[in-house]
Amino acid sequence: MTHVGDAPSPGTPAGTLNSISIPDRLETVFGAMDFFDGLPLPGSVTRSYDALDLLRGIEAFLNCVPGASMVAMRRGLRSLGIDSHTIGFTAPRCTSAPLILTANTETTYGMAFLALDQDGPTVIESPPNSLCFVNDLWQRYVTDMGIAGPDRGEGGKYLFLPPGHEGDVPDGYFVVRPATYASWVVMRALEGEEGLLRTRIHPLSAAADPPEQRFVDFAESDFNTVHANDFSFFEEIDTLVQGEPPGALDPERAGQLAAIGIVPGKPFRPDDRMRSILDTAARIASGIVRTLAFKPRDPIFYHYPDSAWKNPWPSRSHEFLSQEGARLLDARAVFHYVGAGTSPAMAAAAVGAGSQYAYTAEDSAGEWLDGGRSYTLTLPRDIPVKNFWAVNVYDPQTRSLLRTDQPYPSVNSLSHDVRSESNGDTVIHFGPTAPQGKEGNWVRTVPGKGWFTLLRLYGPLESWFDKSWRPGEIEPA
Repeated sequence: MTHVGDAPSPGTPAGTLNSISIPDRLETVFGAMDFFDGLPLPGSVTRSYDALDLLRGIEAFLNCVPGASMVAMRRGLRSLGIDSHTIGFTAPRCTSAPLILTANTETTYGMAFLALDQDGPTVIESPPNSLCFVNDLWQRYVTDMGIAGPDRGEGGKYLFLPPGHEGDVPDGYFVVRPATYASWVVMRALEGEEGLLRTRIHPLSAAADPPEQRFVDFAESDFNTVHANDFSFFEEIDTLVQGEPPGALDPERAGQLAAIGIVPGKPFRPDDRMRSILDTAARIASGIVRTLAFKPRDPIFYHYPDSAWKNPWPSRSHEFLSQEGARLLDARAVFHYVGAGTSPAMAAAAVGAGSQYAYTAEDSAGEWLDGGRSYTLTLPRDIPVKNFWAVNVYDPQTRSLLRTDQPYPSVNSLSHDVRSESNGDTVIHFGPTAPQGKEGNWVRTVPGKGWFTLLRLYGPLESWFDKSWRPGEIEPA
């Protein structure tokens, strides 16, 4: 028989009431908020929604940088006539003229954007001996091509199918299904310009008689591919949302965008109040993400506990996941604010394959790198690379290659001018003037400007992964 009893009634302690209640006046970073017995007074209602919209704008910026970056990249390439039928490339290498997030000056780049909504299923014939990858318009990994892809560097035919495609799929292709109609195609040909010009992109419908491939050399073109840091950032995101399937974005980020008025199929027309709040949100968020990038507080960002060298993939996951499966939101925002394009071959490269990276904007004392001062960086002997290494210098404002009278702000092992010390170490010099006799190992910096550097290892070897080899710190000269 069921027994039913009365629970005791111990009463509600004052401490419990305080923890579940709100005072008549609450002091906040947004100003005082006033209540009548827990009910917000008119001024508090206004302040609450202003604060909420600002916070959601900041979070939307930090979480949607990858998408805005792709929209800006596509817009910049389109300004040069580069589209789904035209491949942009750098002959022979990229200079500091284009504004492209942390581009390198060592490999011949190729870039294009697929338009599967316009062209239907599309074929890419990747070049041999290359490091290529594809990201969708939210800058999520789609596939590798080349050495890290299923063609293993032999060159291969890849078939990209539009979201929701249900038609027949022919044999003879590596089949890929992106979540968005637009995808960013990045090609890095280790055989240089000649190898890259073997790339072909065309609709599957034209496979029997492909049109002549068009190419545009943008190596020395001054154009911008970097997303905005003001209200227009949200217009960039709206462009993406309106042009892609509603299900292309995860519900959480879609919900953040809907909360500030960005909804598929609906016009984004914020009033003056909301426009001002979102402009402020973008500017605050850009300041926050710069702090996260250059002064991270999470130890996992650092390659070594006593070093300024940082890892753009701190968990070595191209999806920015922790070992427990949690999304590392700061890491995702940092990477996509400073760089563009992600793949497993970059985040968690195998020994001798892919690439690895380390970056810093600090000297050995933790001070910001100053373009008016001179510095040295020592790379100990036996730099752990199968292919080559490079040290590039960037502008912290644009996160693009530093513009000076040196079109290639880099020292790298592909250059015949780089010299090693008698003990096998390589010493790299930075500063406004070259040290005498060391010009081949020197990168010019600009007085009055900061800078940061990125160490790239292509085909990293075991001593990089086990940390038995490590770069020196950047030392004031």
